[in-house]
Amino acid sequence: MASLKITRASGEVVILKITPAIEYAFEKQFNNGIHKQFRDMERQGDIYWLAWECMRRASLTIPLFGDEFLVELESVEVLDDEEPRKK
Repeated sequence: MASLKITRASGEVVILKITPAIEYAFEKQFNNGIHKQFRDMERQGDIYWLAWECMRRASLTIPLFGDEFLVELESVEVLDDEEPRKK
């Protein structure tokens, strides 16, 4: 599973995995498969929501998703899974 490198405006950096539970929450929120949503829609807002959900589930102190949360972000990068897939 991929991870997100989230840099906050304060300079704090966290790397959080996109777990199956987070992937499922994303799919429920957007009513679409996560890979299809990113491939077809290509909206950065979807990445920001995913970062918010990862941080929320990691019990980090964050505001509700919206402008207040977004101004706390410096950047969000998707990191590929470095572990080889098992066959």
